[in-house]
Amino acid sequence: MRQLLLKTDIHKFDTFEDFAKEFEIGEGDLLFTNEFLYTPKMKPLNLKCDVYFQEKYGTTEPTDEMYNAIFKDLRDKEYKRIIAVGGGTVVDMAKWVASEKPDDIVDAYKENPTFKPKHKTELIICPTTCGTGSEVTNISMIYLTKTKTKKGCANDELFADYAVLIPDLVKSLPYQPFMYSAIDALIHATESYVGRRHTDLSRMIGRRAIELIMGGFQKMIENGPEYRLEIMDDFVLGSNYAGIAFGTAGCNAVHAMSFPLGGMFKVPHGESNYALFTTVMKFYYRMNPDGDIKEINHVLAQILGLDTEGPEVYDKLEEALAALIRRKPLREYGVTEEICEQMADLVIAEQQRLMTNTYVEMDKEDVLKLYLEVLDK
Repeated sequence: MRQLLLKTDIHKFDTFEDFAKEFEIGEGDLLFTNEFLYTPKMKPLNLKCDVYFQEKYGTTEPTDEMYNAIFKDLRDKEYKRIIAVGGGTVVDMAKWVASEKPDDIVDAYKENPTFKPKHKTELIICPTTCGTGSEVTNISMIYLTKTKTKKGCANDELFADYAVLIPDLVKSLPYQPFMYSAIDALIHATESYVGRRHTDLSRMIGRRAIELIMGGFQKMIENGPEYRLEIMDDFVLGSNYAGIAFGTAGCNAVHAMSFPLGGMFKVPHGESNYALFTTVMKFYYRMNPDGDIKEINHVLAQILGLDTEGPEVYDKLEEALAALIRRKPLREYGVTEEICEQMADLVIAEQQRLMTNTYVEMDKEDVLKLYLEVLDK
């Protein structure tokens, strides 16, 4: 059994300028980023590389239309390196930009695709959020516009050659997306810890991710939200470690259940995960309190300052996260009882890649009950 999956060379710099100098960014490179990042941080460096902005193709999470549009623009161009600087959308799209390109990206996300990614161009990823960990994973997400579903493609050809961590770039992230992305990283580490494919190494790294992220949240509760700017290294490293952990051990029910919510109601990824996180973990504990979940409860209880390690751990976790950002009930997004049933069907039909990794066996009725549990609270 594989103990750790990490094919990406990880670097860390104080500034983008330091990174650009050491990696000698210039002619023959394609910089794929956002204009709001490029103008203050990169444009003054007068880099001699081509620059493409994600905004030209769309401002949402990556869709099939966005992928196909950038494929069309780049079809006849060759670069020695693709350098992605941005959030989850930039990162996911760049993984395909650095690969051989299908005529239609939808094909690669079918249940039995005829086209699979083939790594072609050196890829460097510099994340500007502290959540996805996608800089070190082999997963790329998509929103399929015709079916209104979100899916992931996991293939080792999608690994980046280099991941570059620059906490300074994350400091410009507004508070709300910062919180949702950091909570997403916490969920990556937690789900990978209890998932069936965990290993000793993935749990060691995941535990450190949880310590960094939850430790950072505790400091923000004590010192105020702006204190995150003083400890951004902790969040960036925590996100990266969480990416390594779930890149090996995978996520499970939280992510599986979040995708229909995100796909049907355009809820950002981290926010949709947050809506379901502690509810799923409480369910796991109810169903099997004596299994591996005891260890994650122990980790969380220590960080949260609790003397007990039962279900009250998740009550305290909810309280801590709510002190930083409100978790919305599903009905606020437009979800109804009938739609909960539809979403449960989608989880079972579309998310078996994740559902086969759940801590306990789950069927449609379990998924539906959990959706209904967070419908109004």
